[in-house]
Amino acid sequence: MINFTPISSFVGILLVLFGILMLTALPFSFAHPDGNWEAFVYSSALTITVGMLLWMARFKGEQRISKRDGYLIVTLGWFSMVAFGSLPYLISGTIPSLTDAIFETASGVTTTGASILTDIESMPKDILFWRSLTQWIGGLGIIVLTVAIFPLLGFGGIELFSAESPGPTSDKIHPRIQETAKRLWLIYLGLTAALTLLLWAMDMDFFDAINHAFTTMSTGGFSPQNESLAAYDVPGIQYTITLFMFLAGTNFTVLYLIVTAQFRKVAANDEFKYYVLFTLLFAVLITVLVLLNTDSSGEKAFRDSLFQVVSLMTTTGYVSANYLNWGNTALILVVILLFLGGSAGSTAGGIKVIRHLVFMKNSFLEFKRILHPRAIVPLRLNGQIVRPQIMTHILVFLLIYLILFVIGAFVLTLFGIDFETSIGAVATSLGNVGPGIGKVGPVDNFAWLPDGVKWILSFLMLLGRLELFTILVLFTPYYWKSN
Repeated sequence: MINFTPISSFVGILLVLFGILMLTALPFSFAHPDGNWEAFVYSSALTITVGMLLWMARFKGEQRISKRDGYLIVTLGWFSMVAFGSLPYLISGTIPSLTDAIFETASGVTTTGASILTDIESMPKDILFWRSLTQWIGGLGIIVLTVAIFPLLGFGGIELFSAESPGPTSDKIHPRIQETAKRLWLIYLGLTAALTLLLWAMDMDFFDAINHAFTTMSTGGFSPQNESLAAYDVPGIQYTITLFMFLAGTNFTVLYLIVTAQFRKVAANDEFKYYVLFTLLFAVLITVLVLLNTDSSGEKAFRDSLFQVVSLMTTTGYVSANYLNWGNTALILVVILLFLGGSAGSTAGGIKVIRHLVFMKNSFLEFKRILHPRAIVPLRLNGQIVRPQIMTHILVFLLIYLILFVIGAFVLTLFGIDFETSIGAVATSLGNVGPGIGKVGPVDNFAWLPDGVKWILSFLMLLGRLELFTILVLFTPYYWKSN
């Protein structure tokens, strides 16, 4: 039985916080002549009002939240953020189309980075700040932030964190979920502040520095520049952002272990080791291909290759070079990166390294089981036996992901979209990457797509950000049964 009391309250408080965060764009509104302070005030007021009404609704029922309620809260929370987050665009008239405003907002809060804007630099500063802020809010999940606040209001939070926390990881930083959320956000805030100061110190404009810090740590990829990071063809800036993209794509539990100098545990983490290995392997392979197929110098070829590998693998989606010009072999590697993803428990999207790792290990062990059918051959990760339920969960996830990709690409072709663009658009939306291949590549955008395609891709972004099951479970009859 669905308990609407905590659902209404949680979503209401979420919208109140979201509305308050809208007001942080006001300094940029007042500092620039093309500011849209009225749009942000009206949007904030409407969002806060609806949030307060939901919080005050007081449906009859228990205040306790179940896991079933948690999935609905997370889903409704994210859909609400997309709907109300589009208000500043619509009210200001900077994105007058409802479809485009929803697409840009969905791309923001899901940290996808796909955009319909054709001339980003002509947009008002406050709108660009809000655009980047939506990614920063969605990066670690505003719901994780509120997990630390809700207990003060008489609600629990473990079910929400279970539904929102990305990836099949069981690592715990602290047994109390509120403390866990606080520590995650301290790391997130600290790295964001550090990157802002570093970029500013390297002569990047402060506005660009804070926007790039927001969208780097969220692995979102929105940039206030039309050419993305290609506009800053400076080794120091690009290497620094590469490092912070890599950190943002790292499991935040591992980052906490690094901060607390628990390096042995970091070295024993299988996912982190393969995350580093995949990054270096793809960077070296693509560097060789860039040297063979372009006239780039050694350092420039390596920098562009490493930057794009980390950007795509962590699903950040920044662009420093047009990888479509690197040859067909490099393009195949790029497509693989669209499906790889960062680490579980990070702000990155995609399938995640840990799922690929468990799948590969299990596939390899299957040969041993074939040769020794009576032997018990357990699958181990970080020295621990992986339970069969987790293995089944991962296999089902991979199958559903593949099915959604195929169906999505097929549907897009029905709209007249060419095959390469269809698979690129669906892969990058489902994986929350940003740029794809075909006509939605690194130097293109999504503005030209039909409205129907934009709605489909927006839904796929949300599916991918919430790791499929959180939303799809709502479409099953089992979820709505009372028992």
